[in-house]
Amino acid sequence: MPADGLAVLLRSFRLPTMAAIWEESVTRAERENWGYKRLLQHLCESEEQDRRERKMDRLLKESGLPNGKTLGSLDEKKLPAKIRRLLPTLLEGQFVDRAENILAFGLPGRGKTHFLAALGRELVLRHRYPVLFVPTFKLVQQLLLAKRELRLDKELKRLDRYAVVVCDDLGYVQQDRQEMEVLFTFLAERYERRSVLISSNLVFSKWDQIFKDPMTTMAAIDRLVHHAMILDFNGGSVRAQEAQEREKGQIQPPGGPFGSTASLSPDGAKDSVPPKGPIPQE
Repeated sequence: MPADGLAVLLRSFRLPTMAAIWEESVTRAERENWGYKRLLQHLCESEEQDRRERKMDRLLKESGLPNGKTLGSLDEKKLPAKIRRLLPTLLEGQFVDRAENILAFGLPGRGKTHFLAALGRELVLRHRYPVLFVPTFKLVQQLLLAKRELRLDKELKRLDRYAVVVCDDLGYVQQDRQEMEVLFTFLAERYERRSVLISSNLVFSKWDQIFKDPMTTMAAIDRLVHHAMILDFNGGSVRAQEAQEREKGQIQPPGGPFGSTASLSPDGAKDSVPPKGPIPQE
């Protein structure tokens, strides 16, 4: 079969990488005296690697994760000691398999959003988990619109495709009963099935400002904390510290987490760069 015809055939079987490198690979195989087994292995491995990289690129694009809030730009020296100790365990991602939640509390400017966004990005880079980062008010508005258009179930199913949903700034949800109801429905749907990462400047005792009804507040908290790790960002304001350092001309790029490189990806690749080499099987 002519090379062009074989390339078309490979594309018809949804093997675009094989089709793209077929002629080059055959030329190399003839030049280096490969056997058919080695040629086939080379083609298959190239197709598999390319698929994994395309998947990771797609997951990052769909995640909504803020570009600047990565593990490499996270200054671990400003994290509370308990959170620094927990970070390596969280990066292993096993809490996602167990459908556990992470609840990050603290006053504004303490680094909650950066930490959860950086963790979410690493869950994509290392483990290929589908992750969605969304401000809570925006999530609630999307759910309200879906409810008005009688497609709330469909929207919840769409969100269910994400192994992890990062709900940023829970405390800024408006005090409206309809908003409370759709937010509670979302949390209840994910209970013991999918992970939720939440940042909030409101402690549990003030969550009645969000859910209004005491029973609903209690039910929401009960579901969230049943399988959860609670992180207390109780230090000073990171933003205020950085502003003071900039004024003094003392601010420095953050060092790598735990004295290592900027990313903890398996091969040390930087954040947002697809790791090469062996990665977990899909």
